[in-house]
Amino acid sequence: MKTLVLFIGVILTLFTFTARAQSSFNSVAVKGAPSPQSPIMIQGPMPIEAEYFASLLDNVQVEQSGNASFYKGSLNGYPVVVVKTGKGVENTAAATAVGIIKYRPIAIINQGTSGGHDPALHVGDIVLGARSVNATSFKTPKRAKGKGSAPFSWTPMDLMASEGSAGEGDSAADAEKIRYYQGDSTLMAVALSVKNMHKSGRVVKGTIGSGNFWNNELDRIEWLHREIGTSVEEMETSAAAQIAHAYHTPLLGIRILSNNATNHGEYDPSTAKACQLFVKHVVEAYIKQLQTNAQ
Repeated sequence: MKTLVLFIGVILTLFTFTARAQSSFNSVAVKGAPSPQSPIMIQGPMPIEAEYFASLLDNVQVEQSGNASFYKGSLNGYPVVVVKTGKGVENTAAATAVGIIKYRPIAIINQGTSGGHDPALHVGDIVLGARSVNATSFKTPKRAKGKGSAPFSWTPMDLMASEGSAGEGDSAADAEKIRYYQGDSTLMAVALSVKNMHKSGRVVKGTIGSGNFWNNELDRIEWLHREIGTSVEEMETSAAAQIAHAYHTPLLGIRILSNNATNHGEYDPSTAKACQLFVKHVVEAYIKQLQTNAQ
């Protein structure tokens, strides 16, 4: 027993000596690096819909991926990535997936110009996307050769309804419905809180219809407005919303009317800048909310 106690004493003495020897050196304690802030991502398809917002950022770095340009910087000290996605659902979907994987944004705002479907809306008004929808996803009824086409008899087709065929077979019936993607409620509340900052028109909630089309047929526009509920049409938001949903990333569409054929509203490209100015107010308010929640 005495031998064991003596042995333990020797070990403790050596440990104390070693600790004292180490403590004689100068040292510095380095804390672990803080987790980087997740950026807010702002999307715009064309140069006039993205580059002005990018010019508002500090310390901008430009990165290219496929057809998309990513402008990394900060606004009011908070990280922001502006993405010039390119026009259309394909470019937007690709840019959204790349952006989410590469930058891990805390939220996405898809914004830009649009054409009006609602006669109550005018050039300069802004629609906040309470929901977005692919307004080009339809199945046509069977018609014999020579019988023509009847677009108003087309049936909505939900490509995400099942992994089976959306047009034939047992799964086709499940696909005969409209799929809407709801805008993020937090971003919506923030956008509504600053709606009075937009001076060149109203700010309202509505449905953004997307697709690779530019409708000038008033009967077609009226049909989409009546049957699908579209407030405006453009080519990107629902594609971004579909990918954002798949990656569990909040998204809100914000679209300004650049024209409205239903009430003779002529095309005005300057509305693109007005939309980005409003989105700036939204982003600034969202940053304040994030900073308050972090305290």
